[in-house]
Amino acid sequence: MNPEEILVYAVKLGENFCLYFDELECDALCKDKTLHRVLRNVNSQLLVVRPDLNVAAFENVTDQEMQSGKGMLFSIHCYKTTMPLAGLPVAFSVQVEDKSYYMCCERECGEMIIRFKEGEVPKEIPGESNIIFFKKTFTSCCPNAFKFEYSMERGMFLAFEEEGSLRKLILKKLSKDEVDETMKMSLQVRSE
Repeated sequence: MNPEEILVYAVKLGENFCLYFDELECDALCKDKTLHRVLRNVNSQLLVVRPDLNVAAFENVTDQEMQSGKGMLFSIHCYKTTMPLAGLPVAFSVQVEDKSYYMCCERECGEMIIRFKEGEVPKEIPGESNIIFFKKTFTSCCPNAFKFEYSMERGMFLAFEEEGSLRKLILKKLSKDEVDETMKMSLQVRSE
């Protein structure tokens, strides 16, 4: 909502002259649609989830490995919201063998970390959730690249960080105007 818009709600005057608002909605999220995509970083590497090792990292993947799709094909669950927000609310899940895992963020030893937990994302989320990210265009000149801001901590974005030979998926704090290529991700339909 821009600052010039004014929301008007119908009210009733009740007993003792109390005001009652009609048809107010709570801040809630409801699953709208699900997209199936692979996530690529700026180096064209695919995000691969390995729950057995408790790691998600961007890797060079062969066409044959990509066809198997193990831990690479993400379901991006898009949510409708009752409140105007800074970006499209999304949650991520991935299928590894016969199990489904969802991405969430947790604080551990004072640091925000990414986890993949076994289970399904909910159809409705009544309030704040540690699984929601806001999908935003990376920059105005890169309309097909995105960044994903953590909904519960503004300025924290999905990114990658080199750790040994891995490019691990992390949450990274950035200032408002900073452009960081480690946050740049593209969504691609897996070629069959």
